[in-house]
Amino acid sequence: MIANHKGEVPFVILIIPFLLGLTLSLNYAGFIVPSILIILLIAFSITFITLNIGYKRFNIYKIRWIGGALISLILILVGWISVANHSELNRNNHFSKTPSQFLVMRINNEPVIKKSLLRFTGTVEETINKGTKIASSGTLLVTLKDSLAQSLSYGDEILLPSNYSPVDPPFNPAEFNYKNYLADQNIYYQSFFFGHHFVLLAHDSGNPVVAYALKLRQQLIRKLRANIHDPNAFAVASTMLLGYRADLSNDILQAYSQTGTVYVLTVSGSQVAIIYLLLTYLLSFLRHHKYGKVFRALLIIGILGYYALLTGFSPAVCRAVLVVSMIVIGRTYNQYINTLNILAFSAFVLLLYNPLFITEVGFQLAYIAVAGLIIFRPIAYGWFNFKNKFADRLWSISAVSISAQLVTFPLSAFYFHQFPVYFLVSNVLVIIPAAIIMYTGILYLLLPQITFVSQYLGWILEKTILIMNRALTAIQHFPIAIINKIWLNTAEYLLLYAIIISLFYFLYDRKVWLLRLSLICFLLLSLNLSYDRISSLQTNSIAFLNLRSHTGIVMRRGNNAIVLSDLGDTDKNYRYSVQPYLDSCKINIVSVCNLKQDINTPFVLKKSNLIQFENKRVVLFDRSIKNYRFDDKLRTDYLYITGNPYIDFSNINKNYTYQKLLISASNSDRFLSEIRQIKWPAANFMVLKRNKALVAVSN
Repeated sequence: MIANHKGEVPFVILIIPFLLGLTLSLNYAGFIVPSILIILLIAFSITFITLNIGYKRFNIYKIRWIGGALISLILILVGWISVANHSELNRNNHFSKTPSQFLVMRINNEPVIKKSLLRFTGTVEETINKGTKIASSGTLLVTLKDSLAQSLSYGDEILLPSNYSPVDPPFNPAEFNYKNYLADQNIYYQSFFFGHHFVLLAHDSGNPVVAYALKLRQQLIRKLRANIHDPNAFAVASTMLLGYRADLSNDILQAYSQTGTVYVLTVSGSQVAIIYLLLTYLLSFLRHHKYGKVFRALLIIGILGYYALLTGFSPAVCRAVLVVSMIVIGRTYNQYINTLNILAFSAFVLLLYNPLFITEVGFQLAYIAVAGLIIFRPIAYGWFNFKNKFADRLWSISAVSISAQLVTFPLSAFYFHQFPVYFLVSNVLVIIPAAIIMYTGILYLLLPQITFVSQYLGWILEKTILIMNRALTAIQHFPIAIINKIWLNTAEYLLLYAIIISLFYFLYDRKVWLLRLSLICFLLLSLNLSYDRISSLQTNSIAFLNLRSHTGIVMRRGNNAIVLSDLGDTDKNYRYSVQPYLDSCKINIVSVCNLKQDINTPFVLKKSNLIQFENKRVVLFDRSIKNYRFDDKLRTDYLYITGNPYIDFSNINKNYTYQKLLISASNSDRFLSEIRQIKWPAANFMVLKRNKALVAVSN
């Protein structure tokens, strides 16, 4: 739905400068003092009010743009200030700013158990230092390895030692930035405790509505488990219906992700839309009564709100319920509403409540996908006209899938670096099974436990999910089912959006300048990607990675690489820390070798502990050569110490001449403590543990 006049979509226009303010604040928070921003906001607001009061006196009608400019500046400042105010780290009473021995905190989410570890976040309410209590604030991420801790739940108040540390940044190139991910949730510190280190002060002292919602969800999860026996089917059912993802396996998640149907596993707009359509159909008879429309609207909003309660108030569901509720209210009291304007209004409200929502990938994808459906789906649907009802319905579904996939592609490629080739097939395929699962699942959860009925509904759920899983797994293994290693920078994904929007708008409005714009953007994108590719093929580099308790060296020539590591390419740590770096460098040919293996390739020669890479020499200094003595010093570019080779460290300089002495992150803390006692030249000495990887370009 494209607006005929900007008056139809005021919130679409107003949210643009507000989003700009949020973006500026997130990226340039330290450039301007908050007090200056507040002074500017007050000044612009007073100016705007004054000009409106003296509209005729100052002849404002001659310079109409000044009102819009002032509103834009005000909204930019509101967005900027709202981010600063919402950051817990900016508060004077944040727990990290006060010395303390103990923390009193209240658990503010549902604890999750994985591999005997219990993880949860909590709000710090007090710090205790030498018996003195001080009211505090801030959120702390806590991980406990204690069997007694498994009884903890939302709302419990506990006493913990004040033993926390900042969240580590990514140490390796292209590694997932977990520090930023948590910071966007106002979490800057974390604690790890092994053994019983907490005291339960109070039980169930959180928000009673949230506590009831989480307990109800756990009851419903147990009810699902009673009649769904296949673990994968249960995991999908609990995820789709209730947003409980703790039991979801990586294989299933990957199958849905690589076929472009991962949204099915997210309790969000699609599930809420299915329930809304069902309720609209079932309650359609109320439209003919005097107060039927109002009662119908209240009933739909109430049921959707109750569904949000069943999911434990999942943020994605709450967003969807808010948007649908606004649409229902708008259609109840007005014959015509602009859905895009309501969508923008809901985003505006949510971002005023929590401006950090803008950093969530789910929030971005959800709103972009819905906006794309509203704007682009009618255009795509108009490409073909079918007289056959079945063909027309199939094309209507395809138009939805095409619009959603195209409008989210730049952003999903930017974050997830892949594109599902058979998205159209898989999306059409899952529509019927997903609807059956939702309707059957809701009926199953709402009905009391009746043996025969519950078993029959559970059987339908299980078999439908298994069929859907098998179908998506089959599509996943089609030839060229996924294009991966798509690494875009900000400019490239913005150019992609410019191409998509201008092309769709050209197909709608047939203005030639839109086609020219899309072609210019396509040319710029092609030049940028070609330059990146050529640069990548011409680059030779060696990277000494920080893999914590493991060793990793990547020697790269163009799109070929040798990975020297004690990790296999299927290891979780390899997939998390090494593979993203290889993908970001667009490396297609990779050989993984262990530390003891000899190598003979056109660009890497390794014999025992000596490596020759292009014009660089590396010596792997471990226990096997720690006692070697040379008549003449051995020259090397990098002396890489690994495996805790305890020796008289002063002998290193007697036997080796090096440009850089590197201490692997795999060495023990005791070893690092001893080697740091020697006064090494700062420019030639580097410890990789808790430091960023060293990447040296050799060409």
